Amino acid sequence: MKWWLYILLLANGQYYVGSTSNLERRIVQHKAWKVIATKGKLPLELLFTREYETLSEARSAEYQLKKKKSRKYIELFMNA
Repeated sequence: MKWWLYILLLANGQYYVGSTSNLERRIVQHKAWKVIATKGKLPLELLFTREYETLSEARSAEYQLKKKKSRKYIELFMNA
């Protein structure tokens, strides 16, 4: 099974970083207001995805991005 790290740009200008095994389903959930963290911050735009072989790799990358709490770090990660 493949895992995805994804980064969304929310209507308020913030980034949302997440990981999932089913990217299409997860984006639909975000757009349908079924994700509390992004609810009310629509529209959103999918800016970045990266595929990983394991859940632990995807979650580790997600954790590293969230741990930095830096817009600049997320932008550098997307452009690397």
